Amino acid sequence: MRKPLVIGIGGTTRPGSSSEQALILALKYAQERGAETRLFGGRDLLLPMYDPDPAGMTDQAKTMIEALRQADGIILSSPCYHGGVSGLVKNAIDYTEEMRTDPRVYFDGRAIGLIGCGYGFQGPSSVLAQLRMIAHALRGWPTPLGVAINSAVVKFQNGECSEPAITTQIGIMAAQVVDFAKAQINKPA
Repeated sequence: MRKPLVIGIGGTTRPGSSSEQALILALKYAQERGAETRLFGGRDLLLPMYDPDPAGMTDQAKTMIEALRQADGIILSSPCYHGGVSGLVKNAIDYTEEMRTDPRVYFDGRAIGLIGCGYGFQGPSSVLAQLRMIAHALRGWPTPLGVAINSAVVKFQNGECSEPAITTQIGIMAAQVVDFAKAQINKPA
């Protein structure tokens, strides 16, 4: 049995952002569960606004889309900007339109783990709900547990989360992504 590949997309352009550190922690847990992982963090997402003209695809965007095509599971992590998913993360997700004619369309048949981060309680939950709707629209299977992180309370430092309950939630969500991916890989044809 091959190892499942889990792709992480998210963060901000600010190094050390909570949303990127939470994503890195989730990918660490996915590796511990037996997955190979690949991160497309904030700086990797500095892509031109999505344009359906194939001539406009940068090498960076092509690399991300090819990784998503190979993915068995995906984890999305977005900060809350003005009550919603950040433009940086949404634009990266918009590039999945390049997968519209693939044999496995968009995120079809893949578990999608979701993380929303923001300063307060309302914003992260809004982001989580929006990411869940986006995952459904892209034919993905959002994991039962999504993680809403109040960055006014929860801090990340050196790969560790200050709140044990959030650490546990990130671990459970990552396990759900990997376990679903393994089930799909081993599914009889």
